[in-house]
Amino acid sequence: MFQLYYAHAAKAKDDIFSGLTVAFALVPEAVAFSFVAGVNPLVGLYGAFLMGLVTSIVGGRPGMISGATGSMAVVMVSLVAKHGEQYLFATIIMAGVLQMIFGALKFGKYIRIVPLPVMMGFVNGLAVVIFLAQLNHFKVQGHGGHLHWLSGTPLFVMLALTVLTMGIMFFLPKLTRAFPAGLAAIIVVTLLVHFTGMHTQLVSSIADIRGGFPAFHIPSVPMNLNTLEIVLPYAVILAGVGLIETLLTMTVVDELTNTRGQGNRVSLGQGAANIVNGFFGGMGGCAMIGQTMINVSSGGQRNLSGIVAALSLLAFIMFASGLINLVPVAALVGLMFMVVIETFEWGSFNLLNKIPREDIFVGMLVTVVTIFSDLAMAVVIGVIASALTFAWKQARHIYVILRDEADGTRVYEVHGPLFFASTHRFGELFKPEKDPNDVVIDFRHSRVADHSAIEAIDTLATKYADVDKTLHLRHLSQECQLLLEKARDLVEVNISEDPHYHVADDSLG
Repeated sequence: MFQLYYAHAAKAKDDIFSGLTVAFALVPEAVAFSFVAGVNPLVGLYGAFLMGLVTSIVGGRPGMISGATGSMAVVMVSLVAKHGEQYLFATIIMAGVLQMIFGALKFGKYIRIVPLPVMMGFVNGLAVVIFLAQLNHFKVQGHGGHLHWLSGTPLFVMLALTVLTMGIMFFLPKLTRAFPAGLAAIIVVTLLVHFTGMHTQLVSSIADIRGGFPAFHIPSVPMNLNTLEIVLPYAVILAGVGLIETLLTMTVVDELTNTRGQGNRVSLGQGAANIVNGFFGGMGGCAMIGQTMINVSSGGQRNLSGIVAALSLLAFIMFASGLINLVPVAALVGLMFMVVIETFEWGSFNLLNKIPREDIFVGMLVTVVTIFSDLAMAVVIGVIASALTFAWKQARHIYVILRDEADGTRVYEVHGPLFFASTHRFGELFKPEKDPNDVVIDFRHSRVADHSAIEAIDTLATKYADVDKTLHLRHLSQECQLLLEKARDLVEVNISEDPHYHVADDSLG
C-alpha cells in the first residue's frame, strides 16, 4: 500500500512541477499570439488559461497542453481587424459548437487516415515555425518603429543566456530528474541576471500581464443573419484548424507515451473549452505541440499537469505578474529552442534513402506549406498528395493473364484493382480487333472500385460489340451488374462464386 502511495505521490509531483514549467512557457507564447491576432495580451492569456483548464478537466488527452496558438491566431487577425474583439468571441463560441458536433458524431477516428509522411511534415513544419517565432526576440524597436537585429553586447548577452538555458536543460536530466530541467533553467538564469545586474530584455518589456479573474459576458454582437454571415466562415476555419492541430498533436503524444488517446473525447473537450473562452473573454485555441513536448518530457503525462499549468498561469496573472515580469526573455527563448530540437523529427533525414520518393515529397511539401501557409491547408494538401501518389502506384498494378481455351475462346484474367486511376491502363490491355470471336473477361482476382471502373467496362463492351465479337464478363459483384448499362447482358451470373462488395458510386445515393 505504501509503495502504491509513494508511486502516486511521485507522479503527482512530476505533474505539478511540469505544469509549473509549462505555465512559464505559456506566458510569452500567449502574449505573442495575442499580438498576431490583434487583441489585448490578457485576451491571449485568458484563452491559454481557459483552454488548458477546461480541456484537462472535461476532455483532455493526458499529457497534452492546450492554449492560444499561432495557427488559429493568423485566422483571427482579419476578423478582429474588420469587426473587433466582440465578433471574435462570438466566432470562438460557434467554432466550439462545431467542434463538439464533430466529436459527438465520432469523426475524431478519421485522424487515423493521415499518412505518416504528413505527420512527419506537420511536426517538422511546426518545429520550424516555433523556431522562426523566437527570432523576433532577437530584434529591438528602433527609430520610426522599425525592428532591427540586436548587435554588440545586447546580442552577446541574449545569446549567452539562451545557450545557458539550453545547456541546463540538456545536462541536468543526465544528473537528476527530481526537478524539471526547464523550470530549473528559468530560475537559474533569472537569478543570474538580477544578481549580476545584466541588462537584457525581460518579460515586462513584452507586455503587462496583470489582471483579474476573467468575467462572464455575452458577446456584444447583433443577433441577426448578418452576424451569422460574418461569423460562420471564420468559425468553420477555426474549428477545422483547431481540430487538425489538436488531433495530430494527440497522435504525437500517443507515440511518445505508447498510449492511445480518444479523438472524439478530445474533440468534445476542445469544443467545450472554446465555448467557455467566448463567454469569458479568451481568444480560444487548441493543442500546443511545443508546450505539450515540454510537459511530456518533464514527466507530466496526466491531466493534473494541464490543470496545474492553467491554474499557475492564472496565479501569474492575478498575483505573481511582478515575478514573471522579472524573467529574462532569453530564458524562455532557450526553453522554446529546446522544444524545437525535441519536436523536429531528426530521424527523417536518415529515411531519405530508405523510403519511397513519393513519401519524401509529401513530407517536404507538408513542411513547406506549414511554414508559409497554415496547418490545416498543409494537412489537407498532404493527404490529397498522398492519396494521389497512392492511386498512381496502385494504377500500375493492374494486369491480365491471357490464355486460349481448346474451343478457341480467349480468356483474360484481370488482376489488380480497377478504379479511376487504372481505367486507362485497363483499356490498353485489350485489343478487340485482334481477339477471336469469343472473349471472356474474368474479374475473379480484381475489384471494381468506383463508377469510373463501371464506365470502363461498359466502354470496353461497346468496342467488342462494334467489331461483332461475343464478350462474356465473369465474376462481377451483384452491385456491378446493377450499375452496368451497356454490358449488363454480357455478365455470366454465378451467385455461388461472384464476389460481394460495394462500389463507390453517386447513383446509389
